[in-house]
Amino acid sequence: MLTKGKVKGIISNLVIVDVEGPVAQNEICYILMGNIRLMAEVIKVQRHQAFVQVFESTRGLRLGTDVEFTGYMLEVTLGPGILSRNYDGLQNDLDKFEGIFLKKGQYNYPLDENELWDFNPLAQTGDQVQAGSWLGEVIENWVPHKIMVPFKFEGTYKVKWITGKGSYRIKDKIAVLTDEAGREHEVTMVQKWPVKLPIRAYKTKSRPFKILETGIRVIDTLNPITEGGTGFIPGPFGCGKTVLQHALSRQADADLVVIAACGERANEVVEIFTEFPELIDARTGRKLIERTTIIANTSNMPVAAREASVYTAMTIAEYYRSMGLKILLLADSTSRWAQALREMSNRMEELPGPDAFPMDLPAIISNYYSRAGYVELNNGKTGSITFIGTVSPAGGNLKEPVTESTKKAARCFYALSQQRSDSKRYPAIDPIDSYSKYLEYDEVKDFVSEYISPDWIDKVTKVKDVLIRGREAQEQINILGDDGVPVDYHVRFWKSEVVDFIILQQDAFDKIDQTTPLKRQKYMLDKITDIINAQIQFDSFEEVAGWFKKLINALKQMNYSEFGSPEFVRYEKEVDEMLTETVKL
Repeated sequence: MLTKGKVKGIISNLVIVDVEGPVAQNEICYILMGNIRLMAEVIKVQRHQAFVQVFESTRGLRLGTDVEFTGYMLEVTLGPGILSRNYDGLQNDLDKFEGIFLKKGQYNYPLDENELWDFNPLAQTGDQVQAGSWLGEVIENWVPHKIMVPFKFEGTYKVKWITGKGSYRIKDKIAVLTDEAGREHEVTMVQKWPVKLPIRAYKTKSRPFKILETGIRVIDTLNPITEGGTGFIPGPFGCGKTVLQHALSRQADADLVVIAACGERANEVVEIFTEFPELIDARTGRKLIERTTIIANTSNMPVAAREASVYTAMTIAEYYRSMGLKILLLADSTSRWAQALREMSNRMEELPGPDAFPMDLPAIISNYYSRAGYVELNNGKTGSITFIGTVSPAGGNLKEPVTESTKKAARCFYALSQQRSDSKRYPAIDPIDSYSKYLEYDEVKDFVSEYISPDWIDKVTKVKDVLIRGREAQEQINILGDDGVPVDYHVRFWKSEVVDFIILQQDAFDKIDQTTPLKRQKYMLDKITDIINAQIQFDSFEEVAGWFKKLINALKQMNYSEFGSPEFVRYEKEVDEMLTETVKL
């Protein structure tokens, strides 16, 4: 018998319900406003009262309204057909709705129940299977989509029957499994899973060690993120957080991309909807949207829906990770999610933490980030979720609670600089404030040494030191004047500018420079390291700027040229000749 209740209090989209039976934390309920059913989630239980956050506007709601509890948590529907979809935080297919705004109580099924899928069995009659085991596969766009034993199944099962090759709908029976007690269970291509419970379809959760190639030099060269790693991008308004995430989604070495637009400005979300269907994926030659799923809040959804969005996106990513795929999950912006948590916490009159955020904000963020990772599945295959979120600190204050809490959870910190953005040095990632803790892992050091270069990390450290010394030299020149410092200060500053223009900056509008493979990054880092180590001699500071500007221009033309092409070689020869003429022997 499901529990019922009545509305006792209304504080915007926080509703207090007098319940007539047991209810559970995170349980879903429906508030019955005539013919309209408003979905809500229990976020606090206190004696005979349940505090629920409503995912829609509560305008017109009255005290005494009936409430029905469902007995299950907020779930997503998992099965073929998720890719290329545009969902809201409740996994409604936005393309199925009509009109500018969603109507109250309007929900739809997230998948196409009538589409036929060509099923190919992978398991055989008599096989022993468990939750997450692969029973078969269908081709979704170009991706091999595994049909798995439902994650809710516990223990070991035996395949009693499995269908042969053929075309089936997602709700057609494709297998019958027998549990240890002899009970039979029918399996289809579709299953459900609660968004706030991690999917545990793996044997071990390994420590990440493989560098995830993003094609963005300031990330891959200086502060790399690993496959299955976590990172975040904080920065003030207008510094390029969203644009950087778009670049990552296009260029990163990932099989699939899941984007959680959990509260960013509408115009940037619209860009995703309009651009991704038109962009050609360099990795596959097909449309980028074919390997992308977008979870977006709509304009008239309250802030509570932001929390649903981030968890729905993570669960979908976990589902595809269980198929042995590399997933890139991007969330923009987790600050909006934290603000939603703050709003609900304040409405429940909980003890506030710094800046009125919940006291347990660090734990909530850490638990969420911990769901990413590189895993070994039960069948020995591997899958990963690499998670990169953005943080939008008010006024660019990187000491505010959301940034500080995220720092404790994420291993990579890509701080965007207002100064670099204003001077049009993109990506505007500050190379000195940013860091990657993965460079401290022995596994990562071994991977870099074997697959890139044994002295790669030493050269990266050298480049960072040059940037720091170059900034110090610039400050001295600005204070004392060009002729008030030794010529060596000018040389030191311009060497840091070489690193800045050639390694840190990248032209997203240039077909070649917009993405740089690791092999090319290594080659250019070696070239820049040689320039840094060169003992270049000048008689006066007036000569320094002109010579280095000419050098930087030749190096930039190398970045714009096809790697190893005659044009590339010609500009490299020009650089070598300049060094030969000026370097002290």
